[in-house]
Amino acid sequence: MRLTRTLQVAAAAALLLAATACGSSDSGGDAATGLNPPDIKAPTKLGKTEGAVNLIAWAGYVEDGSNDPKVDWVSDFEKQTGCQVNPKVAASSDEMVKLMKTGEYDAVSASGDASLRLIASGDAAPVNTDLVPNYKDVFPDLKMQAWNSVKGKAYGIPHGRGANLLMYNTQKVTPAPTSWAAVFDDAARYKGHVTAYDSPIYIADAALYLKATKPELGIKDPYALDQKQFDAAVALLKKQNADVGEYWGDYLKEVSAFKSGDSVVGTTWQVIANLATDEGAKVKAFVPEEGSTGWSDTWMVSAKAKHPNCAYKWLDWIVSPKVNAQVAEYFGEAPANAKACDMTSDKSFCTTYHAGDTAYWKNVAFWNTPIEQCLDGRTDVKCVPYAKWVQAWTEIKG
Repeated sequence: MRLTRTLQVAAAAALLLAATACGSSDSGGDAATGLNPPDIKAPTKLGKTEGAVNLIAWAGYVEDGSNDPKVDWVSDFEKQTGCQVNPKVAASSDEMVKLMKTGEYDAVSASGDASLRLIASGDAAPVNTDLVPNYKDVFPDLKMQAWNSVKGKAYGIPHGRGANLLMYNTQKVTPAPTSWAAVFDDAARYKGHVTAYDSPIYIADAALYLKATKPELGIKDPYALDQKQFDAAVALLKKQNADVGEYWGDYLKEVSAFKSGDSVVGTTWQVIANLATDEGAKVKAFVPEEGSTGWSDTWMVSAKAKHPNCAYKWLDWIVSPKVNAQVAEYFGEAPANAKACDMTSDKSFCTTYHAGDTAYWKNVAFWNTPIEQCLDGRTDVKCVPYAKWVQAWTEIKG
């Protein structure tokens, strides 16, 4: 099992989403958010494959046996389609955005904190889901969501999803927590042993907590924060900083920290909790009463794709039942294809990862890209765009 999703702060403002022009319902934009992407057409049919496909992906999404001879879903794809896969592993969403702008890549496995940037800038093209036969078996609650579609147009194929959980040491954190208060308002109880996810998008976790605990702020969407709401979330995180022992981006380091006792409470993923438990750590992980944030990754096609036919073949392959099951188990996330659950080697896998548990996912606010046009539909204020989140994250960490 390999997994790397380290989100590092980008230095260049060029990587960040610029403010997008307000659109109306007849201008091709999204009336709720003001997002007005360029008018790019999706193909109506596929042609002859081009012999290659250049992909940007999270580590663990495009495995050809070179990391582990037993883990290979690329070789059969190449044999069946004639498309040679050329993968580029990206360490962050910002890196993915930067690489897509080069026009050298055909598709990318974008998380929600990158997808709207790619759509707004015209670097990602709409996807004709009719040309992806396995799309029909993708869980309905993953289709046509705010991070992978705009005004009824799909901009990608859902790949998998996961929630950001609260994990705690059952021997050192008592009584058992039920709320994110354990890492925010009550964090001083575990001073120096609190851990938090190292990414600007973690600001949304604070906003989600404030949505429940300070309703007077009026937060509806943790990714749509006006200046007052944003300032409150940043202030909460600056206060938390005094109690944080480590900000994590490498899952192996978090496992080690919980095993050693350096960390006793903080945000995590299900796969990390499973690994920590397997290695003897006394931990539990769950979605707190306020809900949680999470990720839903989407395979998107470049508007400048040189190998669009091979790219579409890849999109269909990666969400086919058998392959989607392989990726989900290897990476540690819920698969997107409902039929994948019958093909996992661990027959309880989809239960553990809540793959088809619609009620569970309703409590998860999936990563989205903060933009100036408020994603919650407000038009009387401007929301704080992602560039400001990056700046604030540097200040939060000191």
